[in-house]
Amino acid sequence: MGIIGFIVVGLIAGFIARAVVPGKDDFGIIGTIILGIIGSFVGGFLGSLLSDGPADLTAAGIIGSIIGAIVALIAYNAITGRKKV
Repeated sequence: MGIIGFIVVGLIAGFIARAVVPGKDDFGIIGTIILGIIGSFVGGFLGSLLSDGPADLTAAGIIGSIIGAIVALIAYNAITGRKKV
């Protein structure tokens, strides 16, 4: 996947993760893209743990990116204590 693909998938995954996780997030568009890109790697890592292969830090597809971005956003909120719903 090229850099444009990472940006587009990151934007979509970050936007959906922000819509699914309740509460207000003060991320801009760049923060949303970064959240989605981090989510892509988190989703790829979780996918490699669930499969029979080794635990690799690889990028995932759109579904894995969305799931990873949701996990990353929930972890970020839990660690920073920013949102109490």
